[in-house]
Amino acid sequence: MGTLYYIGLDIHKKTISYCVKRVDGTILHQNTVTAERKALRQWVDGIPGPWVGAMEATLFTGWVYDFLTPYAVSLKVAHPEMLKAITAAKKKNDRADAEKICDLLRVDLLPECYMAPVELRELRRVLRYRNLLVRTAVTMKNKISGLLMEVGATYNKRRLHGKRYFADLMERVEDVPESVLSLLRMSRGSLELFQAGQKKLLQALKEHSLIRDRVRRLMSIPGVGEVLALTWVLEIGEPARFRSARHAISYCGLCSAQRESAGKEQRNPISKKRNKHLQTILIEAAKLAPSRNDTLAVLHERELARGNHNRATIAVARKLVEFLLAVDRREAVFEDRKLAF
Repeated sequence: MGTLYYIGLDIHKKTISYCVKRVDGTILHQNTVTAERKALRQWVDGIPGPWVGAMEATLFTGWVYDFLTPYAVSLKVAHPEMLKAITAAKKKNDRADAEKICDLLRVDLLPECYMAPVELRELRRVLRYRNLLVRTAVTMKNKISGLLMEVGATYNKRRLHGKRYFADLMERVEDVPESVLSLLRMSRGSLELFQAGQKKLLQALKEHSLIRDRVRRLMSIPGVGEVLALTWVLEIGEPARFRSARHAISYCGLCSAQRESAGKEQRNPISKKRNKHLQTILIEAAKLAPSRNDTLAVLHERELARGNHNRATIAVARKLVEFLLAVDRREAVFEDRKLAF
């Protein structure tokens, strides 16, 4: 094997800055290339020998990573918040950023982050789009209620979004401007469209051959539904990447950040450095799970007796993570017993 070259990439929407170095730190080449597949192929063909590369995780990293992986000996993605050498620098530009990424790779100090397989990332994109449709549907529901309140219309809050009740309401409502009726019908049409779309996407994901068995095993846990199971599988990727349940709990944002210095330790509210998609779903699931799982119900009551409802919910969410990780690792259905990690 000849000389191994180290390449740092600073990726943006239209351009990619790069820095190519030898192992001794000598800069071989430093420039920019257009962020297009044709231009990248020409650039890769011009690299004089085998190479390893690194790039920062951004919105545009995925396709560049997938395109360059076959050409590289190794390709890594760096965690953006942990690239302190870049964010703390006095001089910061694209060329300097690419060089610093290259140096961190060369001396084996790159804060690497996990890149899920291509197939899982494609399914995760679909799931996140489904979640967007759900949020948009909620917005439409709130808008329908808001329009009715603006004109002083009387309605049943619990039944408002039922198809039959809404149709009856449109027939009997009085003293409502025609423009409001038109907006209400338009909002109702959008709501039905978003709801149908999210159900179709959810069903397709649940039955996908790549993850179907994992999802069914996770749903064997009392209190775990299809949305939580799908979110866990597609956001976690490979459960083996977590050293312990505590590591997984931290990744889900269910613990506080640690600040310790000179023997003094300070704990803050739950950390903002987390997978926000998992954190949201786990906390929502933790509010309902105790009614379906006796173990979680006992835990919730014990924590609730201490006087803090939010901490009781977080405790249930942490236990859910332990259950999910154990079932996923063992590739077996859930057994209601004390789990060891």
